[in-house]
Amino acid sequence: MPYWLMKSEPDVLSAATLQRLHQARWDGVRNYQARNFLRSMQADELFFFYHSSCSRPGIAGIGRIVRTAYPDPSALDPRSPYFDARASTVKNPWSAVDVEFVEAFAGIIDLACLRSAPGLAKLPLLQKGSRLSVMPVEAGEWAAVLALR
Repeated sequence: MPYWLMKSEPDVLSAATLQRLHQARWDGVRNYQARNFLRSMQADELFFFYHSSCSRPGIAGIGRIVRTAYPDPSALDPRSPYFDARASTVKNPWSAVDVEFVEAFAGIIDLACLRSAPGLAKLPLLQKGSRLSVMPVEAGEWAAVLALR
């Protein structure tokens, strides 16, 4: 089963908020490669929930895909920060998935910890210039991160 890492700014959606809500829509992805990863996700696949653009970025917990990709409604909402004037109900290039809470880690696993951990040298998150908000995680990398919690 594939594993994933998905980034969100905690003021938009945090692991704690997902825990409180139980389920949420993961939307607003506006990069074609990240969108394609969303489209390849299957129900029950797990992802690391990564907090980005915050005082202490890092992996905060685990979530699960509960609904596969569908047209992202935020692209059609002019009040949304993710609005795309080129999108329509007939042709919406963006996708969303629904996710559920699985586990919150006791603390954030930050970049310094990830960089120093064995088995994570090829983790896409740690590659120079990697800015994708959705990326695959290999099974060995998944196990290496779990060992850090």
